[in-house]
Amino acid sequence: MTPRSDETPRRGSQPRRGASSQDQTPGDGEPDRGFGGIGDARAYTPRGRTVREGDQRTRSPRAGRTSDPFRPSLQVLDGGRPAPERRRDAEEDLPPQRRGRNDGGAQESTRGRNRRDPDDAGTRGTGRGRDARADRDARADKESGRAGREAGRGGKETGRGSTADRGRVQAGRGEPTRTTAGAGRGRPAARRTTAGRTDAGRERRVASTPGPRRAGGTRAGAAPPRTADRRLRPVVAPEPPRLANSARRLRLGTVLALALFVMIGVRLVVLQVMDSPAAAQSLLEQRKNRLTEVVLPAPRGSILDRSGAVLAHSVEARYVYADPELVENPTQAAAQLSPLLGVPQSELVQLMAKKKRPGGGASRFEFLARGVDIAVAEKIEKLNLAGIGSRRDERRDVPGADLAANLIGFTGEDHTGLEGIEARYDELLRGTNGIKVYETGRGNLAKEIPGGYRRETPAAPGSSIQLTIDRDLQFEVQRYLSQRMEKINATVAGAIVLDVQTGEVLAQASYPPYNAQKPFDFTPKEREDAVSSVISDPGSTHKAFTIGAAMQEGLVDKNSDITVGRAMRLGGRLFTDTHPFPNGTKLSIPQVLAYSSNVGSIRIAQKLGKEKLYEYQQKFGLGRPTNEGMPGEASGRLLHPDEWSGSAWGSVPIGHSVDATLLQMAAGYGAIANDGVYIQPHLIKATISGRDGTVTPAAPPETHRVLDTQVARDLREMMEAVVDSKGATGSAAKVDGYRVSGKTGTGSLLVDGQYTNHNAGSFIGMAPAEKPRFVVGVFADVPNGTGGVIAAPAFSKMMGSALLHYRVPPSGTKPPTFRWKE
Repeated sequence: MTPRSDETPRRGSQPRRGASSQDQTPGDGEPDRGFGGIGDARAYTPRGRTVREGDQRTRSPRAGRTSDPFRPSLQVLDGGRPAPERRRDAEEDLPPQRRGRNDGGAQESTRGRNRRDPDDAGTRGTGRGRDARADRDARADKESGRAGREAGRGGKETGRGSTADRGRVQAGRGEPTRTTAGAGRGRPAARRTTAGRTDAGRERRVASTPGPRRAGGTRAGAAPPRTADRRLRPVVAPEPPRLANSARRLRLGTVLALALFVMIGVRLVVLQVMDSPAAAQSLLEQRKNRLTEVVLPAPRGSILDRSGAVLAHSVEARYVYADPELVENPTQAAAQLSPLLGVPQSELVQLMAKKKRPGGGASRFEFLARGVDIAVAEKIEKLNLAGIGSRRDERRDVPGADLAANLIGFTGEDHTGLEGIEARYDELLRGTNGIKVYETGRGNLAKEIPGGYRRETPAAPGSSIQLTIDRDLQFEVQRYLSQRMEKINATVAGAIVLDVQTGEVLAQASYPPYNAQKPFDFTPKEREDAVSSVISDPGSTHKAFTIGAAMQEGLVDKNSDITVGRAMRLGGRLFTDTHPFPNGTKLSIPQVLAYSSNVGSIRIAQKLGKEKLYEYQQKFGLGRPTNEGMPGEASGRLLHPDEWSGSAWGSVPIGHSVDATLLQMAAGYGAIANDGVYIQPHLIKATISGRDGTVTPAAPPETHRVLDTQVARDLREMMEAVVDSKGATGSAAKVDGYRVSGKTGTGSLLVDGQYTNHNAGSFIGMAPAEKPRFVVGVFADVPNGTGGVIAAPAFSKMMGSALLHYRVPPSGTKPPTFRWKE
């Protein structure tokens, strides 16, 4: 411990340098210094050298704590104790008659003399010799040793020494006792005094190595040994309190931690086991009232064309919501929001009214509008209405407006597909919405509580769909269809372009078109896809199926002749031709097709039979939906042979009493173009995962053979007569540079189970005829007109555009020449 500033330093006053023993004689009232001079100091230390105080301090671990930092590094030691203390102890040990005689002398340590090296003594004896003072010191050493042993025996009775003995001079040895745990086992320190030189007010401590004990008598009047019960003053600081012990602190901390865990465990048991169901339900109700549930809309997948161009996708927008618990005045808020959102005020009031959720608890979230423009949402935010806010949302966008709108369809405000591809593949496109549930405060603090309950399930984005549609070709087909239908005042029309080799639908257009951005501005009839949903009797386009079935069965071939006449009556119904021939006229098969002879087609069907005709109708894909991918596709209807009446023998072969869509008829013509193999038409090319972008091709289309390859080629060749022959019904379908095969048809549109009095004219053909690449079908419902007049011109432009777009080489051969009967 650092000495206080007001205490006298242990060294006392410093002597004058070079002072002799005579100069150091204390005067009245002057303190004793212990030594008279440097000569005296040398007499009490080995070889006359001083010893560093640090050597003494290192004997005890605590010596550093009590050292004076301002003391010199070297000083003379005398038993390791201050001079005043040594003098007091020495006087107490003297007999009464000798006390007080030493007031002018110095207390000297005998440590150096007891253990002086013989060589050292010899060296010093030349100048000074062994004087009487040395004899007295020897007798005092002997007496002190005896007193120390007696005191040591007494110390055993008091617990093997006392901590107060630490730092004192060991009796009989003249060396300080070590301040260790075993210090009590050393001999008690016995103080020895000698009369002699003094150093006024100063005591020097001398350290020396222990030497052999000298034999000698005891000084007369030596101090009696100290008793065992005398307590020596401690020089070092006492031990720290028990609480400062690190082991005790560790044990105490462990006990406290275990107690805390026990308390928590008991509380959990009480909450989960011992509380009543009513208390548990109350806690649940309180929790529900603090929870806010927000739907995280999943990004809806896009609809792409075959090259990846966007036909429909979602763009960033905002949704506006209300927290009914925070809305202050629903009526006033609804009046301000209605003009901006385009939602009736009465509907907004109902949405903002306070209500309970189905699962219990107050409703804290209600959609007011979705797909709101960002600018509109910013205006609403500036109104600063309590309980009203906006968040990020998406809005469906169709860049082409009416481009393929009848195929794509549209979605509602909640991003659910309502029509077209959007409706058919809604589950795939919309993905899975996420949900965020978090704990909020009350009143003005109705914000998410940091660190409170929070559970968030991220939204899974929907997949995108890649169609087989070619955007550029779709645009051209729609343009030509609209131009033609507006010119002939058609009520409804449709057109389709099929890839013969794959069955992919490259274009599918409807008339009239509508804007998918504003679907509710049009009627449901106007939004229908005419190609897949409008049913009519195909008329004469069905004759190609009848003749092909007869050729496949070997009943006729391209060189066969068919006897025709002016008319036929079957089941009380008269069947005539638009190109009448005298009775008994023989026509070739190409002529029957070119002039669209009803009588000749009925004669061929009679050879085939109704069962076989019904069988081939199914093979060509009639009577069932194609499953190309459009929702609401009509299946059409075939007349079963058991249902045939007498007139059915005449109506069915020429395409009446048959219900079919343009899509079904075009797919049947695709079988003829594909060398007799039917390929299921399809709109879906692939799906693209919204999570990792994985492209999954669509399942392969169904295929089956309908005609032999040569039969299909002969039939295609004969159908060229419909376009190339003089006076043929389909001459308007020619395409410059390409051989074209096809067939015209005129029927009636079927509406609500009844045929209309309009004509449903159509033309379905393929090119190049020698090896077709595309099949194009066009139909329209008009007050008057035939397929050759209504649909053939539009077919010509559409086919020419498709051949040019895909760079199909022109035909390298001339059209065939037919055996023609006049």
